[in-house]
Amino acid sequence: MAEGATYDPAAARHLVRYGMGLSPHVIVKARGATLWDQHGREILDFTSGQMCATIGHNHPRIVAAIQKACEGALHLYSGFIGPAVPALAGRLASMLPPSLSKSLFLSTGGEANEAAVRMARLATGRYEIVGLNGGWHGVTGGIASLTFAGRHHVDYGPRKPGTMSIPAPNCYRCPVRHCRDACDTTCLDVGFDMVDAQSSGSLAAFIAEPVLSSGGVIVPPGGYFPKLKEKCRERGMLLILDEAQTAFGRMGANFAFEQADVVPDILTVSKTLGGGVAIGAAITSEAIEQDCHDKGFVHVTSHVSDPLPAEVALAVLDVLEEEDLARRAAEMGRRLRQGLETLKARHEVIGDVRGHGLLQGVELVKDRETREPDAERGRAITDACMERGLSMNIVSVGGMAAVWRIAPPLNVSEAELDRGLEILDDAIRSVG
Repeated sequence: MAEGATYDPAAARHLVRYGMGLSPHVIVKARGATLWDQHGREILDFTSGQMCATIGHNHPRIVAAIQKACEGALHLYSGFIGPAVPALAGRLASMLPPSLSKSLFLSTGGEANEAAVRMARLATGRYEIVGLNGGWHGVTGGIASLTFAGRHHVDYGPRKPGTMSIPAPNCYRCPVRHCRDACDTTCLDVGFDMVDAQSSGSLAAFIAEPVLSSGGVIVPPGGYFPKLKEKCRERGMLLILDEAQTAFGRMGANFAFEQADVVPDILTVSKTLGGGVAIGAAITSEAIEQDCHDKGFVHVTSHVSDPLPAEVALAVLDVLEEEDLARRAAEMGRRLRQGLETLKARHEVIGDVRGHGLLQGVELVKDRETREPDAERGRAITDACMERGLSMNIVSVGGMAAVWRIAPPLNVSEAELDRGLEILDDAIRSVG
């Protein structure tokens, strides 16, 4: 739709509804952290689109990369590769530990996780995969069985055999009713007791996000992931870390696993690699890749190793390095966190603020002592923010149904951050 065009809501009648309401704001333009709707109204975007536009909407370098791809090739037969694909693989290898040097490029995080699980099953010769309650890894056939956030498994039949979950290390809402505000990882011990009791002796891998974003921005405590990897090692399991939302600067580091003091056997990335263009990758060691290849690994899709998204991803990594965005995200994250903590002191509805860098979660409660979630008020405040020109995201996941995920672009300005906080403050006051 061209800028200034008239929006006809009736046109939406031809769309399949996919589980979230469509905004009456039709976005005709997006630049940086700002959107413009069909009426020319500005909206500050505190979700980076669908958590993807990490270097801002329509960054000039991304636009230039797309134009460069148009002059070369957009898509190829899966047996062909353009120059951007091996260049991207090499670039990622240079950023990662030596044990993560082989990349498979796909279209989405869900596809990358599907590939990672297939590799883990083939490499280990086992089939059981374990995840965290509240984890989100995609909604495609296989990986949907390991997406425990939300209701994506309800009414769709049984999960795939061999998928299990353990309690997520939620310091604010201890899942085993053991701790309050200071997780001592007892939930991890209890969880693996549950796994051992249910396993048929075929444990292949554990998959987890370093920070559970869709599950309510749950931040595991220090030492959690080294302990998790040791439990995997004891059982002959591989560790898969899903960094779709946390890689490439958002947490104040190139990769969140660096902050967690652990190196996975398989790493998956997507959203933050493409800057708004669809790309995903499963990254593993030479040994695992060789073993899978020797065993006949096949994961051909129509858009494996596509040149266009690879060209864009290279541009995103250039901007990340040249503008030192990981360091900037850490600094701006501290500014955002300080502002949110100020709002918490001012408004009783805010029960908890948590996160790292420019991924922050704000949990809303009816009472700070009982910590009962206040989803209704959360939705009302979210709507009030939109009325004032701020796009927010509320998580609606069972007991976590009142958590804002705040994730502006890594190059958001101080003025934009401050304006967003002012709008949020005013919206909370307006709802009362």
